[in-house]
Parts: sequence; structure tokens; C-alpha cells
Amino acid sequence: MAAEVMLMNEIELTAAHMGIDLNIDFNSIQLPPGEDFGIISDHEDVYHDDQLEFDSGFGNIIVVDNLPVVPREKFEKLEGVIRKIYSQIGVIKEDGVWMPTDPETKKTLGYCFIEYNTPQEAELAKEKTNGYKLDRSHIFAVNMFDDFDKYMRVPDEWATPEIKPYTPGENLQKWLTDEKARDQFVIRAGTDTEVLWNDARQSKTELVYKRTYWTESFVQWSPMGTYLATVHRQGAAVWGGATTFNRLMRYAHPQVKLIDFSPGEKFLVTYSSHEPSNPRDANRVVINIFDVRTGKVMRDFKGSADEFAIGGAGGVAGVSWPVFRWLGGKEDKYFAKLGKNMISVYETETFSLIDKKSLKVENVVDFSWSPTDPILALFVPELGGGNQPARVSLVQIPGKEELRQKNLFSVSDCKMYWQSNGDYLAVQADRYTKTKKSTYTGFELFHIKERDIPIEVLELDNKNDKIIAFAWEPKGHRFAVIHGDNPRPDISFYSMKTAHNMGRVSKLTTLKGKQANALFWSPGGRFIVLAGLKGFNGQLEFFNVDELETMATAEHFMATDIEWDPTGRYVATSVTSVHEMENGFNIWSFNGKLLYRILKDHFFQFLWRPRPPSFLTPEKEEEIARNLKKYSKKYEAEDQDVSLQLSEQDREKRRMLKEEWDKWVSEWRRAHEEEKLERQKLRDGEASDEEEEYEAKEVEVEEVLDVSSEVLFEE
Repeated sequence: MAAEVMLMNEIELTAAHMGIDLNIDFNSIQLPPGEDFGIISDHEDVYHDDQLEFDSGFGNIIVVDNLPVVPREKFEKLEGVIRKIYSQIGVIKEDGVWMPTDPETKKTLGYCFIEYNTPQEAELAKEKTNGYKLDRSHIFAVNMFDDFDKYMRVPDEWATPEIKPYTPGENLQKWLTDEKARDQFVIRAGTDTEVLWNDARQSKTELVYKRTYWTESFVQWSPMGTYLATVHRQGAAVWGGATTFNRLMRYAHPQVKLIDFSPGEKFLVTYSSHEPSNPRDANRVVINIFDVRTGKVMRDFKGSADEFAIGGAGGVAGVSWPVFRWLGGKEDKYFAKLGKNMISVYETETFSLIDKKSLKVENVVDFSWSPTDPILALFVPELGGGNQPARVSLVQIPGKEELRQKNLFSVSDCKMYWQSNGDYLAVQADRYTKTKKSTYTGFELFHIKERDIPIEVLELDNKNDKIIAFAWEPKGHRFAVIHGDNPRPDISFYSMKTAHNMGRVSKLTTLKGKQANALFWSPGGRFIVLAGLKGFNGQLEFFNVDELETMATAEHFMATDIEWDPTGRYVATSVTSVHEMENGFNIWSFNGKLLYRILKDHFFQFLWRPRPPSFLTPEKEEEIARNLKKYSKKYEAEDQDVSLQLSEQDREKRRMLKEEWDKWVSEWRRAHEEEKLERQKLRDGEASDEEEEYEAKEVEVEEVLDVSSEVLFEE
């Protein structure tokens, strides 16, 4: 401090010597209107927000109330009990427990302060011990020390809140009314994030909105495309609007790493992981569930990473994401989490467990929701060396009634795939051979919507083939399987119902020796891209499953990602920054025609903007399909107009090129005329520039290049 004072004294002496007055009235300094000298706040609206609450620096201290009131001789015993309880949760600082006493009676006052090393440990202690029953008469009430200042600011008298006049909000779905029926997508490259129209007719993009440093890690669309979410150190934010992207809501969650929307966009789940003060402890996980529109925390979950790991078992380093899995549909009625020997199912009306208890399932390791119905499919592996077989069960929620169960013998692994309408469930079961030295794969196919949920068994022609990929046709009854060994596996297509066989699965065809390891169905079904990513260097085959024929083959070298637009008209393939070269994306038509290509250095993300489900009934959609020719006339006329427009643009381009050429020729002729006298001088007075007026003569010219002498013979 003395050094700082001396330094300031030196500055004052120097200023006095130079005649500089250091007594400046900073309030009198005014910047020119609209000038910020290039220093722009990242959150420009902070000055318009309500008064901010600043961290008082006591976030690592908790207050424990309802302790026994004891005399001084029992003080150490009570402190020992408190330390034993609270040191299990985190590291308490030295002299970090303080119990005030009454100066007159010398007894404790019934509460204490506990200081941890980190605020995260203090929050966890509050979460774990608030309501802890020490004995029949003493139930702990635990609060954060920082909360008391907030409680003290509550006014003594209630005041009627100000009612603000209603102002209608923006139409967040206005982008769906685009006259050209285009789709949007978002890209991230370098520090820029851009939202663009896919103007495929013009073979180009059209900018909607661009912002630098819009997010600190990634962006994510909500499931129906209403919001674009960004992630920051302080939390997450959602953006949207009728004509541009305004920030609609912020969600405070320090060091947030992952986010997930509920299917109906009502809730946003945020996740963060924090390192403990004791290196031997597991990371502490914080998960918040926010109401998307209000920004209110509906429920939070806190605990060690082990509690949120797959199966809830200790020793698993990673956390399965999303931790909470939602029932499909707009209602957002249920969400569930996998735990140790249980599945915890919550309802969003109160954000509590259904029937106030979890679904007990011994050794359950996986589950998934039906996309449309409140049905859980769960998998339990075999136990006791095979004495108790593995099983897949279907459980109805909220009644927790088991609808169907299938025992699976000699199973080493199991994967479950729901069809998008919830009509079928495919269970891929890897089974041991009798020798236990190898495995083979089969499928159990559940007909969910049929009476008693019948199950079919499907084995490949060569049951020893390795399954590389499986994918259902969206809204359809077909599925595709890549099977066999690299580098050229086979691809088989199956149908759950055909004209000749309505009740049994049947194979449609097998494509032999394809360079593919991933399947990408069109959202509307019928078409599929057979893709060779990673080791196959971006091989693409556009296949029509109705006609069982290849429409086109192509390549996007080093492609890392493939995504259909939500209408099934276009396909985007991209090369992200995992590769150093050829970063950017290609846009293809559904039948494999390359429409345009855009290169972007340091390319990170490409995401189509999802569309909400159609309001049309299935009957109306069938009617449109039957009368497609009638509806298509309008769009064919529009396409013709676009073609004429493009032709006109080409003609205009050629006309401009011709005008540019004529201008150059005119300039050349002018210069040629100006240099005429110079040319006459060079021709000894000949005035003509016509070549045929000159007579060409050949003249031989002899020139001595070198002379040398050599003595050939000397006597």
C-alpha cells in the first residue's frame, strides 16, 4: 500500500511540475452523440435491465438453523457432530464452523455458519441437508448466506405490482410463410454465425442474419425451429423473431456445457460439470430445467457425476447425454432418467416423480420412449451367467403397467430403434454362439399398434454378418440395414408389410458390395442416401426405394456430416474443421444433382432449421398426393418463370460482356488512330496499315559468328 501511495505522490509531483491539473470532473466529460470509440458492450441492454444483483463474495457459506441449544460444556460435541455430517459433502475450511453464543447464558443460539472451499460444495450441502432430521425435535433448515441479503430487501408492506399494458409479440413462425417455400439453415465458420435461406432455384444462398461471436461454443435449433439457442459462460440464450433474430430470453447457468430442448419446446435443460476441491471426488453436476418462455427454473438436479452416469453406477467417468429423455409430442408431459436399478419418471405439472416413487427395475441398463405414445421400452441384460435371461419390456406410463415382455437368451448387447410414428420397435440383439467365442445378430420386431403386440424374429441371410447401421423409413414401414465386412458391405431393405404379405416382414432387395457405412432417409421417406463417411472419403449414392433403383452416385471428398432439409427436397453434405482442407458445404437435390457449393475456412456447424409438424390430417395429405398434378401446375409455372428469369439473366450477362468487348475494341481503335503518325515514321513514310499492300522479300544475310585457327600438322 505504501508503494502505491508513493507512486501516486510521484505522479502528483510530476503533474504539478508540468502544470497539469489532476482534479478532473468526469461527469463533465461528454462523448459525441452515437460515438462509443469502438468499445461496444456484448450485452448492450444491461443498462436497461433492472438493478443487477452482485455477488457479495459469501457464496461458499451456508447457514444451518434449528440446531440444539447447548451449554459450553457440550459445545465441542455438537460441533463434532456438525463437522461429521457436513465434511462428507465437501472440504470445510480451517475454522470454517462458527456457532454464535448468547453472551448472557453462554449457550449456543441454535444456528451455525459453515464455510466450504467452493460455492459448489456449499450449494450441494444445502441441497443434501435442508430438511435433514438430526432427531425428533431438530430438523435442519439450511440457506445460503447470500440469500439473507435478498430476504432483508423484501418490503414490510405489500404493494400492488404495476400492470403493464399488453403488447402483442412477434410472429416467431413468420419464416414459414416464405413465398418461395424456402428453408433456412444456420452455419458457424470462424467467429461468425450466419442464418441463410437455401435459394436452390437460384443455386445460391440469401443472408437472413449474421453476427460475430454470437455463441461461445455451439448453436442449436429448438425441435420445431421456433428458437435458435446460443451457449455462453454465463448461461444460455434463445433468439427468434419475425424479420430478424432478437434475444427472447436468457437462462443463467454458469459454465453451462450442454443444452437440450423438450420436444414441444416448452422446456430447456442445461448441464454443467464442476471440478471438486478434493481431486479424489467425482465432478459435481448441475442440471437445470427452465421454462423457455419465462426463464424460470422449474426444477434443478445436483449431485456427483456418478449419480448421472449411465445406469447410475459408480466408476463410470462419462455422463450420458441427454440425461433426461422426453416423451415425444407437443405436450411435454413426461421425462425420465436412468438410475441404478430404477427409472425415474417425472411429470411436468409438478416436476415430481409419478406416484412419488421411481420405477424399480433390477439391473436395467437402457430405456427409450415411444415417439408418440407414453410407452417405455427398457432393456435388462442377462444375469447369473445366463440363468436369468435378458429381456425387453414395454411399460405404459403413468400406470407403470407392463404391456409386453420378451426374454432374450445368450445376449451380449442390445440396441432399440423406434419407428417415427411409434408403429414398430426394432430390437437388435447380438447373441453368443454355443462356443461363446463369437456373436451373431438378429432382430426382434414389435408391432406396437396391433393387438397383443405380436413380435417377429428376423435373421439375415448370413447371420454372422456384422451390423454396421440400421434405420427406419420416417413415417413408413420399411427399414434399411448395412451388414457385412468393410470395405464393401451389403445393404438390405425390408418391409413390415407388402401387398402379398401384410403380416410378416419381408426382404425387398439386397445391394451387394457398397462403399457405405451410414444411412440417411429423406424425412418424407421413399428416398435414401447411402453414405460412405470417414474411411470411405464421402461416397454418396442417392437411392429410390420405391423403384429400387439408384438415381445418382457422387462424392463429397472427406465429408463429415450429411443432413436432409425438413421437407426432403434437398440434402446438405459438409466438411467440418476436423479436416484442415476443403471446409464448407454442398447442397444437392433429392435425386443427387449438385446445386451449389460454398467453401468456408474453419467450418464448424451446419444445421437445417426444423419445421413444426403439418396441420394437415393424413387423409388430406393422401388427397394432395392423389391430386399432385393439379397442384403442381402452379409450381411448374413458377419454375418456368424462374427458368426464364435465369435465361434473361444469362442473356443480360452476355450482353454486358459484349458491351465490354465493344468498348475495349473502340478504345483500341482510338489508340491505333492516335499512333498512326508514329507508325508512318517507322515505315519510312509509308502511310498504309493494310498488310496486302506490302511486298514480302526474302533477303539472305551472311554473318561471321566466330573465327578460329588450328594447326593440323607440324614438322
